[in-house]
Amino acid sequence: MTVRSGLKPTSASPAPRPLRRGSRRARLVGGLAGILVTVVVVGLVLWLSHAFDSGANRTATNVPVSWQRPVVTADALVTQSGVKITQVAVTGDGGLVDLRYKVVDPARANTLHDPRTPPAVVDEESGLVVHQLLMDHSHTGPYKTGVTYYLVFNNPGNWVHHGSRVSVMLGNAQVEHVLVP
Repeated sequence: MTVRSGLKPTSASPAPRPLRRGSRRARLVGGLAGILVTVVVVGLVLWLSHAFDSGANRTATNVPVSWQRPVVTADALVTQSGVKITQVAVTGDGGLVDLRYKVVDPARANTLHDPRTPPAVVDEESGLVVHQLLMDHSHTGPYKTGVTYYLVFNNPGNWVHHGSRVSVMLGNAQVEHVLVP
């Protein structure tokens, strides 16, 4: 064995440490376990808050006092305001609420024109009053018997959604628990 001159082995540099296999795997498992625990805790908190809140009274008490009107059934709305609700739907990719109503008594339906009782839809879960009409469009003029009219409201934040229960305010009456299909 020949030794080259000028090259001397040095013992100043430490020998490289062997990689520990378990350390990387342990960090990965620990990280995944932490994520799993976080998801379980958040899910439990959401479930408990929903479970305790589901018994809450979701009626006119969620509607701001300034917007409340006498609560009537859907059938009584016909005698109170002269109209029958035919549809409440979310359209425009959730950004609009489409309210359709059929006029049964045009004389009573004219109460819908009263500026003191503007039409609105209230999300019963949040109490949010959806009342801003799309492009401020509403019906003007006399109503005709048997004709279905519509109101399209802006739905800010998509608060009213499929499966929501809403209160519909038309004229001086309010119909609660209308399901949005």
